[in-house]
Amino acid sequence: MNWFGFGFNGFGQIRTKEKLTDGESAGDANVTYPISIDIVCRNLEEEPVQICQHNSNVDTQIRTSWSRRAALHSNSDGRLCLAGFGVGAPSQRGCGGCVEESRGCQDAHISEGYLALSFTDRVECWNSERNEKKPGWSMVIPDNTGPSLAFPLVPGGYIASNPPFYRPLSPQLLAVSLALGTEHAVLLTASGDIYTWGSGSHGQLGHGDLSPQEEPRAMEALMGMSMSTVAAGGWHSVCTSAGGDLYVWGWNESGQVGLPSRALRGEQQKSQDTGGASTCKDEEEGYNEVFISIQAFPALVDVTQSCEVSKISCGSRHTAAVTSTGDLYTWGWGEYGQLGQGTENSSDEPRRVEFFKDQGLRVVDVVCGPWNTFVSAIKEDPSLHPDTNILNPLTKNYIEWKNCL
Repeated sequence: MNWFGFGFNGFGQIRTKEKLTDGESAGDANVTYPISIDIVCRNLEEEPVQICQHNSNVDTQIRTSWSRRAALHSNSDGRLCLAGFGVGAPSQRGCGGCVEESRGCQDAHISEGYLALSFTDRVECWNSERNEKKPGWSMVIPDNTGPSLAFPLVPGGYIASNPPFYRPLSPQLLAVSLALGTEHAVLLTASGDIYTWGSGSHGQLGHGDLSPQEEPRAMEALMGMSMSTVAAGGWHSVCTSAGGDLYVWGWNESGQVGLPSRALRGEQQKSQDTGGASTCKDEEEGYNEVFISIQAFPALVDVTQSCEVSKISCGSRHTAAVTSTGDLYTWGWGEYGQLGQGTENSSDEPRRVEFFKDQGLRVVDVVCGPWNTFVSAIKEDPSLHPDTNILNPLTKNYIEWKNCL
């Protein structure tokens, strides 16, 4: 499969220094359209080796923070490779640094201050700002007799982004998946119920008020409906039902919940005032529309009428969803191009990213960083490249063609 990235690139976490065109620098902050990213594995004693792009034998997952991107390789000696802030020497900035201590790890969680590595028998947390020879914190993972757990869940609790790293959870929850937002957490149980806790200042807990919750509290509004996936943004939350329906709640200042945003429409109105007069019909519709700044209860959002939502991810103030037909939809804050629409505009309506459909690609996964988005895609027609089932599109030609339309 191929990975693509778009959005904030201030530290070269999307487009590496070697891939820049004339007149660009690694600090160019915005990538407004999807570009194919190279996953390079590098250490101090070896030449760079591209080990995952166009290689069907290696499965690669992306993990992100604000300034870094991590590629987790699942080959026999699975390891983590980093790109972005502080990676490698200045001449190698953004090229990808192999974390030798990660060999054999199964999953990882990356934040600005720490890197958490999950192995079959232990968890290690490393300080990202220090050149340590051993982890600053570690714990042995006890045998798991319950349901299969997705990191950062571990038997008996979960691993947080900051100390204290281990946080206990009641075994009665039977947690299977956990999404961590900036100040809140969203948990999915084996029975398909959802629990939330943390700050509720922007309605991100979904309990109908703005109160905080110190302990996991069941979302009563979704009880009786089996949920399958959860995601957490900066101050908003998302989940999908077993039937592929999408539910959202929390802060909608940039349209990240997918409901009409007064702040966003105000910005659009200012653009219209400077770029052209609005029609009477537009003004009338604006007066009749109900705007949502905080959605404190879960709301059903129709991404598309024709298919189900299969994957979801949240950035700080944007949201991305993959449908069962392999399309990618994005909405919310777009100031850094993180919506992949070729602009820096925000949107409070889910819009399909046409790049992938135009290139004959089927999206299979999406991972949002705070200000950027990473997407995994395969070719719709495997007969074109039967050996790899992968297409490396000529993005430059694609953009030039689109600009000519």
